[in-house]
Order: sequence, then C-alpha cells, then structure tokens
Amino acid sequence: MRWRVKISGVASWLMLGLCLAVMLSGARADAYQQDQAGFGPTSPGVSSIVIDAATGDVIAQHGADIPRYPASLAKLMTLDLAFQALRDGKTTLDTMIPVSYHAASVEPVKLGLRPGSSISVRDAILAMTTMSANDAATALGEYLGGGSEARFAQMMTLRAHALGMAQTEFYNASGLPDPNQVSTARDLAILARNIVIDYPQFQPFFEVEKFNFRGEEVYSNNGMLKLYPGTTGMKTGYTDLARHNLVTTAQRDGRVLIGVVLHEPSWGASYDQMTAMLNSGFDGPFNPPDTAVAAAAPVAQPYQAPLRLARATRPQFHTRGIWADQLGMFHHIGSARVEAMNVHNMHGIGTPRIARIEQNGHVIWNAQLADLSLGAAYQTCDEVSARGDKCRVIPADSSHVAMVVASDLGT
Repeated sequence: MRWRVKISGVASWLMLGLCLAVMLSGARADAYQQDQAGFGPTSPGVSSIVIDAATGDVIAQHGADIPRYPASLAKLMTLDLAFQALRDGKTTLDTMIPVSYHAASVEPVKLGLRPGSSISVRDAILAMTTMSANDAATALGEYLGGGSEARFAQMMTLRAHALGMAQTEFYNASGLPDPNQVSTARDLAILARNIVIDYPQFQPFFEVEKFNFRGEEVYSNNGMLKLYPGTTGMKTGYTDLARHNLVTTAQRDGRVLIGVVLHEPSWGASYDQMTAMLNSGFDGPFNPPDTAVAAAAPVAQPYQAPLRLARATRPQFHTRGIWADQLGMFHHIGSARVEAMNVHNMHGIGTPRIARIEQNGHVIWNAQLADLSLGAAYQTCDEVSARGDKCRVIPADSSHVAMVVASDLGT
C-alpha cells in the first residue's frame, strides 16, 4: 500500500506538470494568435508615427497603438527622470553614482563597469545617448530609485502614465527584455516630445557622436545623426523580439518633427523609413496654426504642453510681412528652438526661425519669429518684453543675424 501511495504521489506531480505545460502552451498559443491578429508585441508589420513637436499634431501614423517591446527606447524614460532630477537640483552632472554588482552584470551592450566602482551622472547619460550602455542605465536607475531598479521602474511607469502614455509599462531602466515591458509608437512620441519641450538644456546630449570615457572613445550608434541633415537625436533600440526601433527628432527652418518606427527588420529599413517619414512631414502640405485647424487629433489629450495656447487669443490683424522679432542668442539649439516656438504659439503667427552662428570660436543659436507685418512684429515684441524677455523688431533679412551682439545671449 505504501508503494501505491508513492506511485500515486508521483503520478499527481506528473499530472500537475502536464496541466501546467498545457496551460503554458495555451498561453503561448494565445500570444501567438494575438500577434498574428496584429495586436501583440511581435505581431507582423511595423508601427510608426510622426508628429509636430510644437503642436503635438499627428502628421502620419501606422499601427501606432500596437503594443511593442521598446528595447533600449526605454532609456528615454530613464533619461527623462534624470533630466527632471537635474532640473530640480536633486543631483548634478558631476555627482558620482555607485555601480552595483547587478548593474555591472547586465547583458551587453555596456561600458564594462566594475562592481564597486562609480560613474558620473554626465558619463552615464552620455553612455546611454551614444552607445546605449545597459550597465550605465541600470546604475543610473538604481541611483534615482534609491538603490532599487524595481522601485525606479515603478517611477518610470508612473511618469509614463502621467504624461498620457496609457499603454506603456516599464520593468527596468535599460530596456533589456521583459515580457511585460511594452510601449507604443504613439506613447514613445509623447515621451520624446516631453523631452524636447521640457528639457531643451539637455538637447546636446542627443547630438553627441562620440565622447571620451576613461581614455577610450565611445561612439554613437545612431546613424541618423550622419544620414539625415537636421537630425538632433534621439535613440535607437534593438532586441531579437523587439527588432529594430528608432526615435528621431529633426528640425528644418525652425520646425521640429518627431518620428518613431518600431519592429523594423533591419537598421537600413529603419533609417529609410524614418527618412521618408521626415521628408514627407517637412515637405508635404502643412497648415500653420493661424490659418487652419489641423485635421489630426493631438498625440495625447491628458498631456498639455506649455507651448500650446488657446486659439481665441490670436490677434485680428494682418500678420504677414517682411519683418521679424529678434528673440535672442542661445548656447543650446533646444533653448533657441523652444523660445521661437513659444513666441510663435502666443498668437500662432509668423515663422519660427533658428540659425547657427559661430562667434569667437563658439557655436551659438539665433532665434527669430519672421514673416511678420510691422504692426504684428511690434505687438508681439511688446508682449515678449512685458514678460521680461528680450525682443527687438528687425527687417527679416539674414544679414541682420550677424549684427546680434553677445549681450543678447540667453540660457
């Protein structure tokens, strides 16, 4: 009898194992069917979206709400929270952060940080924006999460939902594979737009093509920086299941577009698709906010960017002309871009314009609002001056750009 009990016990465990196997097989089958139906992270096809950074309006999209594995695009949220901490004075770029055994042991791509060593916040950010280092991202996430990457992942998800990224869940700081870590092209466009608008002072991090880390040159893996004129970032991401993912910001004539492509079969296909999307966005029909209402809805209703104002405030006078408002010179392209767009969106008139200038061996950025009538130029400038910012009316001629003196330098 005792022998039969043992046989029965073994049989019960075998039966339990068989049931679990069947359940897991069924779950995989459901996931496969979901993907084949076009709703799962690895479902066939590509997800993409391109938006206008100033307005948030969607220019084009395809499968933008299909949940996908973000891969290293998740690092954009780690960077978003790092920029927030820097802006709020909770840390500095020179702060040294510890490298735990967990951070040092994550899968490549990585810097090769050693357990017990440390890395500055600046170098951790640069390692993420260039080579997409997982160990640097994990160490930064642990630091911002009070020593816990899991706690930081919760912070990432809460931040995502606060921005309106309704379909996004984060489970680590680096984007390394996790079956529950998903996002969408639309959600990632919201995140990229938030970085562009809220943290222009950190824009140069995304434009770095290489930096020196402890005597070694670390190069960017973002091919768009060299392939597409006007590219200002942002991020690449790849895993076997996520495939090739890309977020790109680019500016032309003062206008900034944000593109996202997910689940591409190759980097070549990613870059080709992004190039086509951005070209179409810049060159295609565009209705300025003062002449037409955009047909597409904003990217995310819950998130209202500070650049958008009620259209009822637009002045009722002739606004087109040959005059411009000189808005100042800036050390960072992002700051110049935001100022030009901000003034443009006060009334939705004129053309935001950014110009690169070399002065005394340094690169600075000129911000203007052009194509204004003389009356519109003076009225807008008066409003800008009333809020404490510099502004002066000039003829909209490129020769006036060089006449701006160093005293006009802003942040």
